[in-house]
Amino acid sequence: MSAPPTPAFNEVIHSPVRLRVCGLLRRMSELEFAVIRDTLGLNDANLSKNLRVLAEAGFVTVRKESSPVRADARRLTWVALTAEGRSALEDHLAALARIAEGSPDVAG
Repeated sequence: MSAPPTPAFNEVIHSPVRLRVCGLLRRMSELEFAVIRDTLGLNDANLSKNLRVLAEAGFVTVRKESSPVRADARRLTWVALTAEGRSALEDHLAALARIAEGSPDVAG
């Protein structure tokens, strides 16, 4: 059993797009780029930029794979939360819950 989250506000995750991406990935092992883009109603550039920030922070991994149904060279992009990203997200969500409960004394 894992330890309960330690409430800690995270500036990288807190961005609305990045929080939504992490929330979507929270219960999945990985998702394909187009699924994230379409589910969140983002354009390619906006999603790419935010994934780059999350990847640079060590919160997501991005991998490319050939598509088994395409004859051309296009590849699919798969995104997953890292263990560090999952922990940071849970800590951030715990911090938001504390703030919503009226306890603004959250580390950040």
